Amino acid sequence: MTRMFGTDGVRGVANRDLTPELAFRLGRAGAYVLTRESTGSRIVVGKDTRISSDLLEAALISGILSAGVDVLRLGVMTTPGVAYLTRHLRADAGVMISASHNPVEDNGIKFFGGDGFKLLDGVEDEIERLITLPVDTLPRPVGPAVGRVYDEPGDEAYRRFLVSTARHRLDGLHVVLDCANGAAYALGPKVLSELGARVTVIHNHPDGVNINVGCGSTHPHVVQRAVLETGADVGLAFDGDADRLIAVDGSGQVVDGDFVMAICAKSLKETGALSDNTVVATVMSNLGFVRAMDELGITVEQTAVGDRYVMEAMRKGRHILGGEQSGHIIFLQHTTTGDGILTAVQLLETMVASGKPLTELRRVMRRYPQLLENVRVSDKLAWRDNSRVQDALAQGEAMLDGSGRVLVRESGTEPLVRVMAEGLDEQVLQTCVQSIVQVIREEYGV
Repeated sequence: MTRMFGTDGVRGVANRDLTPELAFRLGRAGAYVLTRESTGSRIVVGKDTRISSDLLEAALISGILSAGVDVLRLGVMTTPGVAYLTRHLRADAGVMISASHNPVEDNGIKFFGGDGFKLLDGVEDEIERLITLPVDTLPRPVGPAVGRVYDEPGDEAYRRFLVSTARHRLDGLHVVLDCANGAAYALGPKVLSELGARVTVIHNHPDGVNINVGCGSTHPHVVQRAVLETGADVGLAFDGDADRLIAVDGSGQVVDGDFVMAICAKSLKETGALSDNTVVATVMSNLGFVRAMDELGITVEQTAVGDRYVMEAMRKGRHILGGEQSGHIIFLQHTTTGDGILTAVQLLETMVASGKPLTELRRVMRRYPQLLENVRVSDKLAWRDNSRVQDALAQGEAMLDGSGRVLVRESGTEPLVRVMAEGLDEQVLQTCVQSIVQVIREEYGV
């Protein structure tokens, strides 16, 4: 049976896969599991700007209230804002309604514990198990024991927190900010402006259906063009729930999560603040990032793809910096999840502290050419034990002759096998990837 909770909550097409009935059950079961050991229980609920968030919010809150738990309703808020405010308001849990960078028809429900961290697999499994039971299995309080809704204006507290993480003002910096018509459309510009930056804002007029449409972190060419047109020092692009950030330097070059981690890791090491001189990244981080960190005497601990695995390694090793190439960066000394606005603040103040533009700071690493191809297959795990595929992998690695790497992995959400190669010669990479892809298609392709 497929697990309902993925790597980032419960996702699906809103009102088809992720229905209001399911949202009600998630709210009811989640409230029961996450508050049964407390009294006067409260759960924080936030949402992004997509049209279906209202529908799911109403159903989710009804489920929570039916379990006798109060709701602190934030309204539109970023995912990291919900995580922070769950801790700040001393709530028992937090819930965010968002599908992050996905199209408007999708939505998702993700839970945070009272500590602001995403739930452990075992807790999610218990919530999922309870959802399968008859709806009246769980306690159903009546009268004054029913939960109540309180509107909680959390923007100011979260804004003050973000501003407080900056050691330097941003006076003199001209920033283009692409808010993806998402949850950070008002808060992002306000934070950077308060710190002194001159902010040119684009895509900050959400209408319910334009979230992530031709804008934000998944369309960096838009902010690239805006930087070149305005002559700005830097461009910054959030995704729909602002838990990730992609940057653009003054020359229009994209600065992805690997570059951001490299720049911040170098700065933290120079100030003696990088714990154990270690940064945590996934296996998809560019080989150039790994080699640049090695040259700086910084260890890179690599995990499976997914910010939850990055966070797990960071907490276990007590490391303060980690993230993904996609721009999901975690500063664990400040907060409990990836935060696009916080990442923007940390990156910009690193520029100010160094006195160097991003065009120069990005030279900390050289990005190796990277080629990725997805293969749709009938069995996404079978490649692991297939001798023909393994032989093709060995031959591909031999082609690179120690100057690159080959990575094959299955998708966590689709019937796909992903084949990736990195190295110095793009023609060799093309030959390498195609030779492996061909064998996988012959064995399992659909």
